[in-house]
Amino acid sequence: MDGARLGMLARLQGEIDRLESGTAETLRRVPLGHDGVDAVLHGGLMQGALHEVFCDGRHASAATGFIAGVAQLLAEARYLLWIRQDFSARENGELAMAGLAELGFDPRRLVMVRAHDADSALRASADALACSGLGAVITELWGETRAFDAVASRKLTLAAQQSGVSALMLRIAAAPQASTAETRWVVRAAHSPPIEGWGAPVLDTSLVRNRRGQTGRWIMEWNCDACRFREPQTHSRPVAAEAVDRPGRTSVAVSEQRLAG
Repeated sequence: MDGARLGMLARLQGEIDRLESGTAETLRRVPLGHDGVDAVLHGGLMQGALHEVFCDGRHASAATGFIAGVAQLLAEARYLLWIRQDFSARENGELAMAGLAELGFDPRRLVMVRAHDADSALRASADALACSGLGAVITELWGETRAFDAVASRKLTLAAQQSGVSALMLRIAAAPQASTAETRWVVRAAHSPPIEGWGAPVLDTSLVRNRRGQTGRWIMEWNCDACRFREPQTHSRPVAAEAVDRPGRTSVAVSEQRLAG
């Protein structure tokens, strides 16, 4: 790394350290809804910070749903900007607005931006984070890239802290690496409980970096009605009522009915 780049890195780190001396106490935390996660996060995810979500290619849909839920909570009633690398769109397909609506997200508050490569996506993200009218900016990158290095990470962190706009990085088919992120997550799909029809999305989430606390792993379910995460709900299958002309049922028969249910 040349001297000019080292100097820029040092200046950015110094500015971040200066801001963080008073930022941690003033920035608002937004609860995710899952009691265990919110306890570890000291009340929730911090707004105006950089949060990263990683997944392998097989779990891109799960990670996309997770970051959409997180962005909705952090953005609250403000607009959300989603910047997608062209290659990610080709691999995963376009985002389905109808699907986001089923998750409880209002597509009218979403602005999509397509970027040719990782460099242009990161430049667009840094510019967008300066717009205080936004609630959150998602940057979606596919695969390993040298563009998102320590300098790029610090730029996004600094921009988010200055404006109060949350920066979310969705890294698909990429391995976690060192950065200035407030939190870093690895997300996979989890098994939904056995119910009839469509169930709520259930995610296997690992918090692998938490700058201000512990890490952990949880199975979380997205509540599409309340637009919050929660513990996975158990749903028992319905059991047919007894016939009115058969008043006598032994305890064995009742037990068999419960087991069948």
